[in-house]
Amino acid sequence: MIIVNVKENESIEKALKRFKKKFDKTGAVRELRARQAFTKPSVKKRDQVIKAAYKQRLQTEAAK
Repeated sequence: MIIVNVKENESIEKALKRFKKKFDKTGAVRELRARQAFTKPSVKKRDQVIKAAYKQRLQTEAAK
C-alpha cells in the first residue's frame, strides 16, 4: 500500500505527482500488462539478448 503524506501548505497536485512517481516505481502497471498475454521463455530470452546487444552497440559507439 502506497502512503503519501501531504505536507502543510502543499498543493494536491504536488502530492498527486509524488504518488504517481511512487506508483510507477512499484511496477504494478508494467506487471499487469506483461500478464495480459503469455510470452514463452524463449521469446523473453531472445528479447533480452536483442536488448543487450543494442545497449552494447550504443556504448561502443559512444566510446568512439
